[in-house]
Amino acid sequence: MTVLYNARGLAAALLLASAAPALAAGGHDGHGATAAGKAGGSPSRTVEVVLNDTFFEPEEIDVAPGETVRFRIRNAGAMAHEFGIGTMEMHEAHQSEMQMLADHGVLKPTGMDMAAAKAMQASMGHGMHDMSNTVLVAPGKTAELVWTFPAHMMEPVEFACGVPGHAGAGMVGMFHAPGH
Repeated sequence: MTVLYNARGLAAALLLASAAPALAAGGHDGHGATAAGKAGGSPSRTVEVVLNDTFFEPEEIDVAPGETVRFRIRNAGAMAHEFGIGTMEMHEAHQSEMQMLADHGVLKPTGMDMAAAKAMQASMGHGMHDMSNTVLVAPGKTAELVWTFPAHMMEPVEFACGVPGHAGAGMVGMFHAPGH
């Protein structure tokens, strides 16, 4: 199993300055608790998710309030895809960050170019930024993400692909918490 992009693994060259709109939208710093929950915990179950080139399987996932779930994410597509957990505002802010990575040659069709990421970090004078709510998975690879959902889901929580154009093409799914 290969994890290509996660909180402690591969750092993506996301500028902290570009994360400011997301921080204002409810705690999208990639660390700690957000409106969508937080990374880590002891999972009660494992949910298999398949990334196709324009959709997720499944497209909807039921979760219990406060539940911790291990997501095993397999990319069956021909391009790199993300599985990111967040609110709509968090995903919208992340889109601009991912576009910046693509514009600087860091995000390639099959994954991250770490040499370009380091060059971007050096030339722009900003630190590397990792995100605990997202994994980027190369074609044919599998990754895992453990996530604890909030006890009270005050707003809708989605999963989406942050690669530019992918969410707009349909790579968005919903988490449902019965009674919320």
